[in-house]
Amino acid sequence: MKVEGRKYKDFYHYRTNQIEKIWFPIVTNWLSTYCEPEKIIYVVMDRTSWSRINLFMVSVVWDKRSFPVYFCLLPKLGSSNLDEQTKIFSKVLPLFENYKICVLGDREFCSVNLANWLRERNLYFCLRLKKNHFVEVKEDIWLELQQVGLSPGISLFLQGVKVTKTQGFFSFNVACKWKRKISGMTPKEGWFILTNLETLEMAIAAYKRRFDIEEMFRDFKKGDYNLEETNISGNRLITVIILIAIAYTSATIYGQQIKRKGVQNYVGRVKEAGRIERRHSSFYIGLYGGNWVNFVQPYEDLVAQLMILNRNKRPFYQRGLRAMELILSAS
Repeated sequence: MKVEGRKYKDFYHYRTNQIEKIWFPIVTNWLSTYCEPEKIIYVVMDRTSWSRINLFMVSVVWDKRSFPVYFCLLPKLGSSNLDEQTKIFSKVLPLFENYKICVLGDREFCSVNLANWLRERNLYFCLRLKKNHFVEVKEDIWLELQQVGLSPGISLFLQGVKVTKTQGFFSFNVACKWKRKISGMTPKEGWFILTNLETLEMAIAAYKRRFDIEEMFRDFKKGDYNLEETNISGNRLITVIILIAIAYTSATIYGQQIKRKGVQNYVGRVKEAGRIERRHSSFYIGLYGGNWVNFVQPYEDLVAQLMILNRNKRPFYQRGLRAMELILSAS
């Protein structure tokens, strides 16, 4: 799987060129349509793998999901390193030159070197640290993060501290939060977030958005697109991911249009007792909106006959027909 020297460069360049020519113009148009320059855009770096596929992806958090921006097959198994992370992220930086962005990453991306690299480019970041990282709590007094006193239900904000004992690094903020016990369940450990955001609330709210990429990976790999079962690799896999990204984005936009027309209740059960957040994303609504219409149409004659027998249900039937028209008009 590992490719050396010139072969690695050819491997990397060929797939990069394909994405830049086909996908980047779509991303640029999407950003100009849906993102406002004065508001922070949350950009997630993450990696997922299956079989011998190791996929690195950069995405934008959007409507409870992530919007794929750039993706690359790493020519090895296991975690990415700093050189790969900075090389890949440099590919997408020109796309965001007119926007404020905050880069989010899990513990694979907890390098202080990466944080410095992002800060040098005037980017916000929230990178999750491992609990065995050291911070300087007082001059020449260093503690592991797991020793700073974090426990369930407690939050801390360490401002302007040095992280790791390596010389030459500037100070950072570290947002610490351990969720309290809910319904008898306590998270196994807390969060330690390396950041240059100014408050605990901003850092925690930003990092929570990172998990939206997990939903996207689930949709891509095992959900509606079932990427894991394609058994393809290399350039063919990148081509399929580009097609999925186009379909994924189109479905989300379609779902947003259905919601604006107020007929999402016909597509899915959007509310649930005791649930604060909505049950389905715009992606789900968009994906199944067309399926709902296509399912109803073959049975129109049968339903019409049933309406003759149940005239008291006719107003509901008519509203359903109107909803179908609105969903079709949104496509």
